[in-house]
Formats: sequence, structure tokens, C-alpha cells
Amino acid sequence: MSTAVVVEAPGEHRLVAHAPRDPGPGEALVDVHAVGICGSDREVYQGNRPEGYVRYPLTPGHEWSGTVRSVGAGVPGSLAGRKVVGEGFRNCQVCDRCHAGETTLCTSGYEETGFTQPGAMAATLTLPARLLHVLPDDADLTAAALLEPAACIAAAALKANARPGERVAVVGTGTLGMFAVQFLTAVSPAALLVVGSGRDREALSRQFGATDFRTRDQALPDDIDVVVETAGSASAARTAAGLLRRGGRLVLTGIPAPGAEGLDPTDLVVRQLEVHTVFGAPPDAWAHTVRVFGAGLLDPLPLVTHELPLTEFPAAIELVGAGDPKVGKVLLRP
Repeated sequence: MSTAVVVEAPGEHRLVAHAPRDPGPGEALVDVHAVGICGSDREVYQGNRPEGYVRYPLTPGHEWSGTVRSVGAGVPGSLAGRKVVGEGFRNCQVCDRCHAGETTLCTSGYEETGFTQPGAMAATLTLPARLLHVLPDDADLTAAALLEPAACIAAAALKANARPGERVAVVGTGTLGMFAVQFLTAVSPAALLVVGSGRDREALSRQFGATDFRTRDQALPDDIDVVVETAGSASAARTAAGLLRRGGRLVLTGIPAPGAEGLDPTDLVVRQLEVHTVFGAPPDAWAHTVRVFGAGLLDPLPLVTHELPLTEFPAAIELVGAGDPKVGKVLLRP
């Protein structure tokens, strides 16, 4: 019997029998191969996700890969049998932001797979087919389960607009940080610095293309052209801004807890820094991620350290929050 995880309320979950929901018009039914767990899933389980960004009871799971089993009316039949990943934001498609391609800013309100709509911690997932991105036939679906966080960093990389020969840096060495290193390596920078809280990800950073690695307590440069911040710690934004040359470009992706150190507006103005932020991934970032992945320029598999059955959901949540440097990406396999 297939199962699904349901978080009834903060700290309360159960495994339930799962029956696939036939796709309606414009929908697709996907057999889930693997689903990743990140800090936001832990927030859902613990109950500290911001109000309005979760709806209980809920089947979590917004990072996933799978194969299309069937499609509903109005969806090309050729999609059946294809390997896919899918966008999470359930945008309205008719507001001005959606028409501009900024679907993560949809003015109709926040709706996202795995947070307010049923997610992929189940044997199957039924969702609008327009959200799917088709993968190459030979794609590794285990690796592809990490393309959602990769797409978020692709959005950051596109906003950063790093050019060949520029000096670039990444602050943070988690999953997002390691993807940032790979995306920035692909543009052939003159130098790529990674800044972490410890040295546990130095070897992997260099494997992915970093030319220098330093911890935050070491002397850091102040002549970097582009910095992508992924750490989300209280001081990460300030650390990232401090790396930049005058007129440099900064993209913030981390979401720190309340009370974090803000950026100094005087410093921003006097040094004429260009600051962007990213929350989620719009369609162009997803398409860019799938292309880069298909071209072999993105390697998610070294980030995966644990694969557990769906029944081990509580253990997986504990692994994600344990703070163990040996724990990377944790996947559940329905």
C-alpha cells in the first residue's frame, strides 16, 4: 500500500494511505521518485514558518523529481512517461506580475506546493501541468530532486549577471551555497571565493570550482565584483556586502531569524552597491536550471548524504536540524 506524510499541526504527523488523484483538465499525475527536505520543511513541522506561508493539515514536499504517469484534458499526451521536475509557486497567470514573468510576486496571494497545496511526500503528486519542466530521458532522477533549490540559486545567478573574468564570491556553504559555486563557475570568473563558518565544505567547494576558501574569522577581501549570499545567518548579509568593491553587485537569498544585522544604508549609498533579493524561482530560472543540468554543468549528487524511506520522515527532519556538518541533502524515497 502506498503512503503519504500528513502534518496535522506543528509537531504532529502521521502516515496515511495514499490514493492517486486523477488529473483534471490542465493537470498531470506524477509518480514521485524522490523528495528533498530543507529548512522550510522543518519549519512546517515545528510550526515556526511565517503566518500565511503554510496551511495545515498538509502533505509537505516542494523539492522533488518524478515521472509523468498520465495527463488530463488539454495537456499534450506526449508528456506521459517523461521525467520531470516542477515549479512550486501556484501563480494566477493573469496579474501584472505574472504577465511580466515574475510569478513569485503574484498579487493573488501566496500558494505553493508543499506549503499550502499538497506536496510530494507521497507516492504521487497531481499538479498543473504548466508547472512541469521536462528533463532529458537519461536524467538521474535522484540528482534532479535537488533542482528546486538549484532553481532558486539560478534566479540569484541571473540577477547577479556575473560576467567572464569578474571576481565573484559566495557566502554560505549549504546546499544553496554549493549550487551558487557551480552556477558562478559556469561563467568563467577570474576568481571564486567561498566564505563559510567552518572548513567542512572547503574540499567540495574547490571540487565545484572555488579558487579560494576562507572562514568568516579570517581576513576577507573588499574588491569582489559580485557576491551571492546563501547563508541566512544573522551577520551573513553584512559579511557579503563587506566583500564588495565600490559599485559591486550583491544578491541575498538567505532568510535570517528576526534580529539579524541589517545593511548600513549609508554604506550602500556611498559605495553605490547594487542589491538584489531572491525568494523562490520564476519560470526563467527553472528553465535555466534544467538547461544547465542537462548540459552536465550542474552536479547535485555529491550534496546528497542520506536517502530514507518515507516512513522515516521524523528521522529525516531531525537530521536536517542536527547541525552535523556530515549531513548534506536528505532525500525521502516514496
